[in-house]
Amino acid sequence: MTAEKLILDGNRVAEEIKDRLKERIARLSDQGIVPCLATILVGDDPSSETYVRMKGNACKRLGMESIRIDLPESISTEELVAEIDKLNADPGVHGILLQHPVPSHIDERAAFEAIHIDKDLDGVTTLGFARNAFGFADYPSCTPAAILAILDYYRIPIEGKHAVVIGRSPILGKPVSLMLLNRNATVTTCHSRTVQLEEAVRLGDIVVAAVGKPKFVRGDWIKPGAVVIDAGYNTGNVGDVDYDECLQHASAITPVPAGVGPVTIATLLKHTVDAAEKRA
Repeated sequence: MTAEKLILDGNRVAEEIKDRLKERIARLSDQGIVPCLATILVGDDPSSETYVRMKGNACKRLGMESIRIDLPESISTEELVAEIDKLNADPGVHGILLQHPVPSHIDERAAFEAIHIDKDLDGVTTLGFARNAFGFADYPSCTPAAILAILDYYRIPIEGKHAVVIGRSPILGKPVSLMLLNRNATVTTCHSRTVQLEEAVRLGDIVVAAVGKPKFVRGDWIKPGAVVIDAGYNTGNVGDVDYDECLQHASAITPVPAGVGPVTIATLLKHTVDAAEKRA
């Protein structure tokens, strides 16, 4: 008889996070403060536009304010930094999110670094990343924080487990590796130069896929009973793991959609409220 699989429902986790925010938002409102997130979108990438719209709608539903800054694809790095500086100086803006990726001619790192640390709600600055690495960030990277929130919600042990992270981006793979390490997991970070990747993944009690390639992780890569967290989202509503294949081997798995994505947005809202309370 096949053991029952645990589907890690991100919508359920996200709703609990947002329910906890409602009272906090109401208390801020009594003080005349509305948590405000400013989102910057450069160019007209349809996926990025969808993400920005979803974040704005999520703010609105909770009674928060969302400012959307749409900038042309032709904008220079200097002009983008100037826009960020305006938001840094606005006391009514509690958080700034620069939607990734930006057009290739822009120095994305320079743009990220322009965000004031008190408004860096996604841990994209060097200082934000460093604080996260040492385990005392006010606003750790949202998707990594969402992954840990899912594991905690479902009471999946982290300490002592071998976690394998596939991907090393500065806003997902690297920070989630560090956050798992800070929770006493043994962590292997794999990437495009990893030799015998499949064998490395098979060692994981927890596997986090963050490569941006549809159905990249196959079922026979998964150790029987492992927990699979799919942090990818690709065209066609598919993640970075082959869900049907991996489901046969895993004890628990996140679906795509309705897995990590909704919790990432809820985490961003939480960080915005955190920042508003800190400012208050």
